Amino acid sequence: MKKVLYLAALLFCATFTSCEKEEIGGTATESIAGDWYVTVNPVDEDGNEIPEYEDLFGLGRIHVLTYNTSGNTSDQLYVDDLGEFWEFKVKATSDINAMTFNTNGAIANEAYEDCDVTITDGKVLPKAGRQNNGSPADSIVFYVSFSDDPYPAAYGYAKYKVSGIRYSGLAEND
Repeated sequence: MKKVLYLAALLFCATFTSCEKEEIGGTATESIAGDWYVTVNPVDEDGNEIPEYEDLFGLGRIHVLTYNTSGNTSDQLYVDDLGEFWEFKVKATSDINAMTFNTNGAIANEAYEDCDVTITDGKVLPKAGRQNNGSPADSIVFYVSFSDDPYPAAYGYAKYKVSGIRYSGLAEND
């Protein structure tokens, strides 16, 4: 009987000492990573939206993701449209202190071959946007162009402005 009590006490102590809560850290790009509700509009060379081409493709709001790379470093993150616009996924250079990102020129699209993607002037602006319910939300904006895109030459614009707010997950904000 002593052995049973001794083993029960040992098991009891082991159970409570092994239940320490570990702190779970975030990713290296956590401050600029997220799920974003954005609109895509053609702009001229100076970044001015062209009103007659607003929502040129009839997309409305789409999702874009920004997330850390497998290396989990603060100087790189993925920008991915999940195939909702041009089907692009690129690894951009990031500066989490300035909350900015870009591709430093044209780079290969990881979503499909024979397309180079250029992202410029990407930035995340904390609490600069508003959700539908009025609550503050982080905002994102960047410019993107594609090497296989025939539309800028046909319609006379330079690139696309992608802008929007962080997805809240609340139905009232959809």
